[in-house]
Amino acid sequence: MSRAKSRAPTLKLTPEQEQDAIHTLKRLFAERFELELGSFEVAEVLELFGREIAPHYYNRALFDAQQLLKERFEMIESDLWALEKD
Repeated sequence: MSRAKSRAPTLKLTPEQEQDAIHTLKRLFAERFELELGSFEVAEVLELFGREIAPHYYNRALFDAQQLLKERFEMIESDLWALEKD
């Protein structure tokens, strides 16, 4: 298993997820910032998030999963040591 750093994949959404995200972002910009943006502009923002920000969440999720698995394996190892016979 390689530990070489590779770039996290760009976030890919289904067309339905993308449309939902665009709608949500349009509503956010309108309600919070009083910005009426079109779907094209919001899609650009969403693409930027997917390309530049999502990899940080992806990497954090991998780190969290790795930590959880490490803790579980340590518990299993401890349980196995407890089963060892003298």
